[in-house]
Amino acid sequence: MTNAFSGKAFVVRIDEATVRDGVTGFVDDLTLLAQYDVHPIVVAPDPAAARTLVRTINRSANVAVSLRGSDAALLPQTPNGIGRVHTPLLATLIGAGYIPVVEPTAFAVFDERDAAVVADDVACAIGTACAAARAIFFHRAGGVIDPHTQARIDELTPAEALALAEDPDIDEALRAAMRAAALGVRGGIPAAQIVDGRVAHAAVAEVLTAQHAGTQVTGGVILAA
Repeated sequence: MTNAFSGKAFVVRIDEATVRDGVTGFVDDLTLLAQYDVHPIVVAPDPAAARTLVRTINRSANVAVSLRGSDAALLPQTPNGIGRVHTPLLATLIGAGYIPVVEPTAFAVFDERDAAVVADDVACAIGTACAAARAIFFHRAGGVIDPHTQARIDELTPAEALALAEDPDIDEALRAAMRAAALGVRGGIPAAQIVDGRVAHAAVAEVLTAQHAGTQVTGGVILAA
């Protein structure tokens, strides 16, 4: 399994629950990814969580760097949301062994402040632009729960994920993760997972074993940028 991930970007959208209850285990997972020559890029749920995570990582390894949308015009804002991601800064950082921790903000050219954007959309945009091997979305549900059977769904196509994301009975944050996972796969990411980040090694299960955790979104038609 390691050959598929070695030298590749690995985008993780961390959630509030993991920052609060499982950040130590997550930092261990980031260290493990580095041992496999996998390059994590972390998307935080908000600027405060980004700063907390950077401080936590740097207590044991001086490798975390906090980024805003305006840094090197990383995430330009457009009328339709996030524009084309400017990847050179990310490539420089991960190539030098650093872990970018990205705040969910976009560079508003004609505003004094960055614009707040949805963290799941940031993870999708960065994963697609960096040709990530995987995009992982943390949610406390641990995956997508079938609203009819209440069983966790193991795998979805992008079309299935997008259809389920329209169900108002599903948690809104989970619906956002499902949409971002589906659009990321359609944009060229081989697969995306929705997992509970508080579970030990949830972010790296597929790097270590032939199994994936949570719900995997994969397959379908790749749409050109």
